[in-house]
Amino acid sequence: MAFTCTSSPPPRLSLLDLAPVRQGHTVGDALRRTVALAAHAERLGFHRYWLAEHHNMAPMASSANTVLAGAVLAGTSTIRVGTGSLNLSNYAPLVVAEQIGTLDALHPGRMDLGLGRAPGGDPWATSAIRRRSDDRDFAAQLAELLSYRQGTDRQVRAIPGEGARVPIHLLGSGVHSAALAARLGLPFTFAAHFAPARLDEAMALYHSTFRPTKAMPEPYAMVSVNAVLADTDEEAARLFTSVQQRFLFTVRGRMRPLDPPVDDMGPLWTPSEGTAVQEQLAQSYVGAPSTVRPRLEALAVRTGARELILMSETYDQDARERSYELIAGLWPQQIPSTTTTSPARKGALR
Repeated sequence: MAFTCTSSPPPRLSLLDLAPVRQGHTVGDALRRTVALAAHAERLGFHRYWLAEHHNMAPMASSANTVLAGAVLAGTSTIRVGTGSLNLSNYAPLVVAEQIGTLDALHPGRMDLGLGRAPGGDPWATSAIRRRSDDRDFAAQLAELLSYRQGTDRQVRAIPGEGARVPIHLLGSGVHSAALAARLGLPFTFAAHFAPARLDEAMALYHSTFRPTKAMPEPYAMVSVNAVLADTDEEAARLFTSVQQRFLFTVRGRMRPLDPPVDDMGPLWTPSEGTAVQEQLAQSYVGAPSTVRPRLEALAVRTGARELILMSETYDQDARERSYELIAGLWPQQIPSTTTTSPARKGALR
């Protein structure tokens, strides 16, 4: 049963970046473009810029997202930056506490720690990272991480990290993380940009079982979706074919860097492949602002999302910057302030 929110304030708008690698370009190009885009997003007034963690995936350069977050933090000055997500089961909680504590110490008050349960890669990458096959207990790891932050472990201290006031968000594409976030009174983000099937179920569970805390008296839900905006619906649909191609090759088990857009996806996929891709991309908002805005408003009402975190991937850098600009203008409070102090973009890769 879907959760229905009756409140009228529009949701905050934030961005998710996988540092996509384009055909004909290098990983270094992708990482530098991410840093430049984050500065652009800051000037536009976005609330957060989150970086995903993926491994052994040719189209994405964001595997070391805590390292990349440091570069983004250094290249900006006001926007919140975070991991969306950091896959906790891949790491020792002490290491996470120290790394995030270091970033918070260098850039106080701007770091978010979004945590996920999934490994963020295929079985081969998972084996290479974890070095063992057991399924680690996410709740136990989270408790250990919190103990280092709170300084309650009598023998081991996280320095930096102890006492860091970095907000923790739980991320997931199912009900497990939603239930855990509700029980602990933490913000929750549903990853609908690639796995939308259980969105309504997870959001309803999160809101109905949320346990208030002093720090979080009310539930704070976020939804991540795909959003590619352009001046016309037709232009946006064409730009979005780059994302559709990426998912098509994932369905085929042959991931590769992001392809240029095409005029028609029909000749590229079989009917069954097209259906599979469309199911994975069901939560995609593509078009001109007048087309996308009412759909995003309806999504926020249906799910109770206080914030939407949008992944806007295009092959062309100028088109991606334009998509960011159009997204930022969807609601008045997202219009950038004239006093924004982010550094000017110089020599950004195109």
